[in-house]
Amino acid sequence: MKHKAVAAAILLLAPLTACGGSAAAGDDGSTVTVTVGYQSKTINTVTAGTLLRSLGYFEKELNALGDGKTYKVDWQDYATGAPITAQMTAGKIDIGSMGDFPLLINAARGKQLGKPTHLVSVTGYNLRGGLNTIVTAPDSKLTSLTDLKGKKVSTSVGSAADGTLVRALQRAGIDADQGIEKLNQQPAVGASALSAGSADALSQFVAWPGLLAYQGKAKALYDGAQLNLPTFHGVTAREDFAKKRPAVLEAFLKAQAEATDYLNDHPVAAAEKVAKATSLPAEVVYLYNGAHGIATFDPAIKPQLVSALKEDVSVLKSAKLTGDVDVDSFVDDQYVRKALGSDYAKRLAATPASAASEVWPKGAEETLSFKSPSQLLTYVSKHRPGIRAAYVPDATTGTLWFADKAVWVADGDRLLPFVAPATAQAYVTEHGGARVVAYADALDRAS
Repeated sequence: MKHKAVAAAILLLAPLTACGGSAAAGDDGSTVTVTVGYQSKTINTVTAGTLLRSLGYFEKELNALGDGKTYKVDWQDYATGAPITAQMTAGKIDIGSMGDFPLLINAARGKQLGKPTHLVSVTGYNLRGGLNTIVTAPDSKLTSLTDLKGKKVSTSVGSAADGTLVRALQRAGIDADQGIEKLNQQPAVGASALSAGSADALSQFVAWPGLLAYQGKAKALYDGAQLNLPTFHGVTAREDFAKKRPAVLEAFLKAQAEATDYLNDHPVAAAEKVAKATSLPAEVVYLYNGAHGIATFDPAIKPQLVSALKEDVSVLKSAKLTGDVDVDSFVDDQYVRKALGSDYAKRLAATPASAASEVWPKGAEETLSFKSPSQLLTYVSKHRPGIRAAYVPDATTGTLWFADKAVWVADGDRLLPFVAPATAQAYVTEHGGARVVAYADALDRAS
């Protein structure tokens, strides 16, 4: 496969409005329209959105139902989960995908309006919380969370990234309401604010932090995986739709599982497909969705993710975004269990791939894996012109990051990467003789 250069500009991630206005599960007798709300550029949902759509697996499963009906899929693309929830509670979207905090708001709004919804599967997850990151401008003097006190921080209130910000500030001893000036902004607006200097930091979800770092428009301040709390995205369906058309929902979940297998079996090709559909750089897509990426994709609704969802309720309640949410009644795995059959138990027991360093050579259809960051650096130092991207896992959290954007620490003969300066400094403090070194220095040491 020949790779095409993909232009990456912040405006490409501007919020998208829904295309088309067909009613959800439209039915004229012989033709049924199924409306799916997704977030093309929230690439942790691609197995239920961008990638699934490009592969055509859902349409294939619908055609195989053999019930005498003609099915059409109306794919509606949004920038965040909130408008998907609004359309679902209005009966205009049947199936939607969004992050964990928006899922809880989806559950609350559905119950409040008498239009209940249910979490029916998971797309991508990170058991430590690494899908959310707080970043600052490249030339910022801020080096830790405590430096955010009194500063302007952009985030999307009610999102998982906002939840990460609130929890991180609380752990740092900063009042999440009074200790900072929070700017409630869409991701694209927040990214622009950071570039313009009207925001001191930005807390956002996949793929924004990685994109801005890749473009040289931001650097990491806080790795969400430091919270060690799971974060994920999932699929929600309207209860009335699920009851009326269970076979259609099961067809969607089968297709999602097939797309998940495609992503896991062909991570580079999948990254290229998503990049083509979204205009995101494939290198950024691979950071999150690659073989050892920040996200692990699996439709199974794992108990630890349900437990994390329950812990998230208190954050939304404190922000007065929801009241109590009955998570147990919201979660409904009956459809995905039926769709996947005996394979569901295997998926439920599956664990994330172990951390690894990877190099994506130019023109290659596969990446190269290395047992240690030092080995990766040795390879990169000898093949510098031929490297498309290099990825290394944080020495503390395991979060994958771009090698040239990581904070490197030299500890004797060891070279250790970190996503954020604070975790690197914490390591240096605990290990006498260790010190932070520039990436160029790390490459020279490894050569």
